[in-house]
Amino acid sequence: MFRTMRRIGQQQSDEVAIEVLKNAKRGVLSVIGDDGWPYGVWLNPHWENGKLYFHGAKEGHKIDALRRDSRASFTVIDGGVKDEGGWAYTFLSVVVFGRVEFVDDQNEAAEICRRLARRFNPSEEDIENEIKRAAAHVQVFALVPEHITCKRVHEA
Repeated sequence: MFRTMRRIGQQQSDEVAIEVLKNAKRGVLSVIGDDGWPYGVWLNPHWENGKLYFHGAKEGHKIDALRRDSRASFTVIDGGVKDEGGWAYTFLSVVVFGRVEFVDDQNEAAEICRRLARRFNPSEEDIENEIKRAAAHVQVFALVPEHITCKRVHEA
């Protein structure tokens, strides 16, 4: 069902891919949008228990698209390493293909939001205040991987 990577010599292991995903601060979630048009949006991921978790508003283009068709992909790159004396970078690129599951239990969703928020804000007080303020308006969902690719890319 999924294509074999064309530049197979650049392919990295699933373990490398998961490390990139665990450390990613943001990436692009792509969905099948209105009238079949692709729609991509930047999101902050949280890798846990073999799934990528995200949060966002309970309504809008992304949520409408995912409720119509649960298929999605998520793309990230690591920070890369710049070539000495040059302009090019070498980086790892990861693409996750899968289906989205919505987290409808509010307590579970709040816990996932806490864990995600700790990646960006070490203040438990700030996190709890934000959850109290916004939790009722937040939808948490998970991308359950069906296929993951990771490759080493050299810009040159």
